[in-house]
Amino acid sequence: MATYQLDQDHSSITFSVKHMMISKVKGEFRDFTFDVSGEAHDLENASAVVTIPVATIDTRSADRDTHLKSADFFDVEQYPNITYRVTSFKKHAGDEYEVTGDLTIKDVTRTETFKVEYEGSGVDPWGNTRSGFEVDGKIKREDYNLTWNVALEAGGVLVGSDVKFQLHLEFIHG
Repeated sequence: MATYQLDQDHSSITFSVKHMMISKVKGEFRDFTFDVSGEAHDLENASAVVTIPVATIDTRSADRDTHLKSADFFDVEQYPNITYRVTSFKKHAGDEYEVTGDLTIKDVTRTETFKVEYEGSGVDPWGNTRSGFEVDGKIKREDYNLTWNVALEAGGVLVGSDVKFQLHLEFIHG
């Protein structure tokens, strides 16, 4: 089984959530690790763990980021990391997979399944073989005790329930 090194410069974790029921707030986590071993062309036997330091959250608003790090949301003092520990990969048609694993946010761990697309492999100008993947997912923030909200006078709430996210990942083969 091969091991892979995440290329941080060519990888990202982004997310979006509805704001006031009319628009979306987008953000990213500026730092994360992704330890994986397996074969790029056959993920079904791969193992992986993603660790995201919540303190690296960036929504382009310092005040909002501070609020997200507080006990109202992620409570980074007590729960500094989000983790996803893969329990299985299942191949579908072509380069499409389904990944299932245990997602831990704050004090809650739940089994979640997300779509993965293998984007391909190639050799860079320095002779390194690289592989790319895209992961798409959606979770309900309340499932992870991220429950802070404010009711709007006109109806609805300030922060939406669904958090959509994407991981764009590039790995260097070891």
